[in-house]
Amino acid sequence: MPFDMSGGARARRAGVKWLRIGGHRLAEGDCLALMRRLEAGSIDVVVTSPPYNIGVAYRSYNDRRPRAEYLAWLSQVGRELRRILKDDGSFFLNVGGTNADPWIAMEAASAFRDSFLLQNHIVWAKSISIGEDSIGHFKPIISRRFLNNNHESIFHFTKTGEVELDRLAVGVPFKDKSNIARWGHAADRRCAGNVWFIPYQTVRSKAQKYHHPSGFPVELPQRCIQLHGVANAVVLDPFMGAGTTLIAAQRAGATAIGIDLDPHYVAVAADRLKAELAHDTG
Repeated sequence: MPFDMSGGARARRAGVKWLRIGGHRLAEGDCLALMRRLEAGSIDVVVTSPPYNIGVAYRSYNDRRPRAEYLAWLSQVGRELRRILKDDGSFFLNVGGTNADPWIAMEAASAFRDSFLLQNHIVWAKSISIGEDSIGHFKPIISRRFLNNNHESIFHFTKTGEVELDRLAVGVPFKDKSNIARWGHAADRRCAGNVWFIPYQTVRSKAQKYHHPSGFPVELPQRCIQLHGVANAVVLDPFMGAGTTLIAAQRAGATAIGIDLDPHYVAVAADRLKAELAHDTG
């Protein structure tokens, strides 16, 4: 078991609250403290999006820490993630930023440099304009200096930089079908590359976003899990928020562990996961 679930009295004294939902586990508390309760080499895939330190209004977290303090904290997180990730595991880090702070995504990724190698850099396109048409959604800004920010980064880290992936699990059909035989493919499927167009669903209220200020579509973590290509994977999100990674893990046939500091979001994630399981068995 990836979690040390022994010593119930000890866990209660430590203020740890565990939830088991199906094969998944959710924990409320500080991610560093709770990750130290995970066994070394027990996680196949990490998919997460930590606070960006750009002033997002989280319920239980100050998103305006001094830059050096924030980056040092991410480095601590990285060292703990390296300990618990399997040697052939994958760590997918989603980080965004703002036009006023264009370096934060790269600096946040660099905070993990001492613990991991950057194997792939994926661009998550939320909206794209082709000709006179625009597809997808983004948060518009009013500015005479900056363009609307329509993308974020997904940094794919591994311990060695040599982890093999199931690229065709998130692949696309060939446009020119003659390339199937020309490139020696057994089926009409090719690598989709490192730009992923995954738009948000249209919502009309904060409730439809589970009152979380910074989420991502289920398809994003699901693609990451499928790309890693391990059956029955153990997936960790140490900043699970409203639990989207857990939903993705359930849909991908994986087992998820989610951690969040805020009890409200832990409850929201639990409710979403229960509804997903009920839908699967209904």
